Amino acid sequence: MELVVATTIGGLTAAGVYLILRLRAFPVILGLTLLTYAVNVFVFATGRLAVGVPPVLNDAASAYTDPLPQALVLTAIVISFGMTAVLVMIAIGAFLETGTDKVDIERGDEDEEEPVK
Repeated sequence: MELVVATTIGGLTAAGVYLILRLRAFPVILGLTLLTYAVNVFVFATGRLAVGVPPVLNDAASAYTDPLPQALVLTAIVISFGMTAVLVMIAIGAFLETGTDKVDIERGDEDEEEPVK
Protein backbone atom coordinates (compact mmCIF):
# COMPACT_ATOMS: atom_id res chain seq x y z
CA MET A 1 0.00 0.00 0.00
CA GLU A 2 2.91 2.33 0.71
CA LEU A 3 4.17 1.88 -2.83
CA VAL A 4 0.80 2.89 -4.28
CA VAL A 5 0.63 6.03 -2.13
CA ALA A 6 4.24 6.97 -2.86
CA THR A 7 3.74 6.43 -6.60
CA THR A 8 0.57 8.51 -6.54
CA ILE A 9 2.30 11.37 -4.72
CA GLY A 10 5.25 11.22 -7.11
CA GLY A 11 3.01 11.13 -10.18
CA LEU A 12 0.90 14.07 -8.99
CA THR A 13 4.03 16.07 -8.18
CA ALA A 14 5.68 15.33 -11.53
CA ALA A 15 2.53 16.19 -13.48
CA GLY A 16 2.05 19.37 -11.44
CA VAL A 17 5.62 20.58 -12.05
CA TYR A 18 5.34 19.75 -15.76
CA LEU A 19 2.13 21.73 -16.10
CA ILE A 20 3.49 24.71 -14.17
CA LEU A 21 6.39 24.93 -16.62
CA ARG A 22 4.03 25.16 -19.63
CA LEU A 23 3.76 28.99 -19.40
CA ARG A 24 0.06 29.10 -20.17
CA ALA A 25 -2.53 30.19 -17.61
CA PHE A 26 -4.80 27.13 -17.62
CA PRO A 27 -2.02 24.51 -17.37
CA VAL A 28 -0.37 26.53 -14.58
CA ILE A 29 -3.62 26.52 -12.60
CA LEU A 30 -4.03 22.77 -13.17
CA GLY A 31 -0.41 22.19 -12.17
CA LEU A 32 -0.87 24.07 -8.90
CA THR A 33 -4.02 22.07 -8.26
CA LEU A 34 -2.17 18.79 -8.83
CA LEU A 35 0.61 19.90 -6.49
CA THR A 36 -2.02 20.72 -3.89
CA TYR A 37 -3.49 17.24 -4.27
CA ALA A 38 -0.03 15.71 -3.88
CA VAL A 39 0.61 17.62 -0.66
CA ASN A 40 -2.84 16.69 0.67
CA VAL A 41 -2.27 12.98 0.00
CA PHE A 42 1.18 13.23 1.61
CA VAL A 43 -0.14 14.92 4.76
CA PHE A 44 -3.06 12.49 4.92
CA ALA A 45 -0.70 9.51 4.59
CA THR A 46 1.47 10.75 7.46
CA GLY A 47 -1.48 10.28 9.83
CA ARG A 48 -1.12 6.48 9.77
CA LEU A 49 -4.81 5.95 9.39
CA ALA A 50 -6.23 2.74 10.78
CA VAL A 51 -9.46 1.22 9.53
CA GLY A 52 -12.30 0.82 12.02
CA VAL A 53 -10.79 2.77 14.93
CA PRO A 54 -12.12 6.05 16.34
CA PRO A 55 -10.34 9.34 15.54
CA VAL A 56 -10.44 10.45 19.19
CA LEU A 57 -9.02 8.57 22.15
CA ASN A 58 -11.51 7.48 24.79
CA ASP A 59 -11.44 4.98 27.63
CA ALA A 60 -13.12 2.18 25.66
CA ALA A 61 -10.82 2.40 22.61
CA SER A 62 -7.67 0.31 22.45
CA ALA A 63 -6.32 2.23 19.42
CA TYR A 64 -7.10 5.52 17.76
CA THR A 65 -6.35 7.51 14.61
CA ASP A 66 -4.60 10.86 14.83
CA PRO A 67 -7.17 13.52 13.87
CA LEU A 68 -4.60 16.27 13.17
CA PRO A 69 -3.69 15.24 9.57
CA GLN A 70 -7.38 14.95 8.73
CA ALA A 71 -8.02 18.46 10.03
CA LEU A 72 -5.00 19.84 8.18
CA VAL A 73 -6.08 18.28 4.90
CA LEU A 74 -9.62 19.57 5.30
CA THR A 75 -8.29 23.07 5.91
CA ALA A 76 -5.91 22.77 2.95
CA ILE A 77 -8.76 21.72 0.66
CA VAL A 78 -10.77 24.81 1.57
CA ILE A 79 -7.78 27.12 1.14
CA SER A 80 -6.77 25.56 -2.19
CA PHE A 81 -10.32 25.91 -3.51
CA GLY A 82 -10.28 29.61 -2.65
CA MET A 83 -6.85 30.13 -4.18
CA THR A 84 -7.86 28.29 -7.35
CA ALA A 85 -10.86 30.59 -7.69
CA VAL A 86 -8.60 33.64 -7.25
CA LEU A 87 -6.12 32.33 -9.84
CA VAL A 88 -8.90 31.65 -12.33
CA MET A 89 -10.19 35.19 -11.93
CA ILE A 90 -6.68 36.63 -12.37
CA ALA A 91 -6.15 34.47 -15.47
CA ILE A 92 -9.48 35.56 -16.95
CA GLY A 93 -8.64 39.21 -16.29
CA ALA A 94 -5.20 38.83 -17.88
CA PHE A 95 -6.71 37.07 -20.89
CA LEU A 96 -9.31 39.78 -21.40
CA GLU A 97 -6.66 42.49 -21.11
CA THR A 98 -3.96 40.96 -23.31
CA GLY A 99 -5.91 38.61 -25.57
CA THR A 100 -3.63 35.65 -24.80
CA ASP A 101 -3.18 33.24 -21.93
CA LYS A 102 0.62 33.25 -21.98
CA VAL A 103 2.21 33.65 -18.57
CA ASP A 104 5.59 34.97 -19.70
CA ILE A 105 6.15 38.67 -20.21
CA GLU A 106 7.31 39.82 -23.61
CA ARG A 107 9.43 42.91 -23.86
CA GLY A 108 7.56 45.83 -25.40
CA ASP A 109 8.82 48.66 -27.59
CA GLU A 110 8.67 51.16 -24.72
CA ASP A 111 11.35 49.25 -22.82
CA GLU A 112 13.89 49.31 -25.63
CA GLU A 113 16.67 51.85 -25.55
CA GLU A 114 16.73 54.48 -28.27
CA PRO A 115 19.84 54.54 -30.41
CA VAL A 116 22.28 57.38 -29.75
CA LYS A 117 22.36 59.97 -32.57
